[in-house]
Amino acid sequence: MNVKEMFDLKGKTAIITGGGKGIGLKMAEGLAEAGANVALCSRKIENCQRAAEKFSLLGVKALALKCDVKLLKDIQGVVDKTLAEFGRVDILVNNSGSNWGAPPEDFPLEGWQKVMETNMTGAFLFSQIAGRAMIRQKSGSIINIASIMGIVGTESEAADAIAYSASKGALIAFTKDLAAKWAKHNIRVNAIAPGWFPTDMTQWVIEHHGKKLLSHIPMGRFGEGDELKGATVYLASEASRYVTGAIIPVDGGYLTI
Repeated sequence: MNVKEMFDLKGKTAIITGGGKGIGLKMAEGLAEAGANVALCSRKIENCQRAAEKFSLLGVKALALKCDVKLLKDIQGVVDKTLAEFGRVDILVNNSGSNWGAPPEDFPLEGWQKVMETNMTGAFLFSQIAGRAMIRQKSGSIINIASIMGIVGTESEAADAIAYSASKGALIAFTKDLAAKWAKHNIRVNAIAPGWFPTDMTQWVIEHHGKKLLSHIPMGRFGEGDELKGATVYLASEASRYVTGAIIPVDGGYLTI
């Protein structure tokens, strides 16, 4: 295969959770630009519908579905509808996430459970249900969206979000173990660990602690949405067919210092 063929996703089908806005939307856009049909899902289906209309102009098929990743029936419904529409699931991007800010000594159980259910349990259930289809196909690529906060600690002055960090650390361990267990099915499981990207979730932190964060980023700037497309398409495509269990930071060098 030449390089263009390796990155070509024509005929592939991808599910992207939280694909209606933010970095999820950008990653979905990258997959569609590479030729994949996409099923976008989130709690706010309107965002997914707008994105699906836009992606159809790229010559791919796009499906917008409502889904709360904390609900098993919603996850099963997304996978079933994707299979009914496209006949297969080749790529799963576990991107949906939530956060809750509070000091560890005062962190409420409600916040801890919400973050863990969304960021970790949702990814587990989506991987399990979509993975069953991939096992039948004998192929698939699962891409978990972790975070640099799951790799290193963060001072309270920058981000007081211990449940978020813990959930992303768990997602990294989950990625490595599932990669080892499903390699025999020709299913690759990898993760992307974004650094600081301006999104609805990070807006407050960047506004109030942006200078401190930038002092830790060798490139001296925050990430741009398009800068996650490359890693996503790489991990989804044949270009990474011998890569599994990898954690790829996209962080402007944050983890180097």
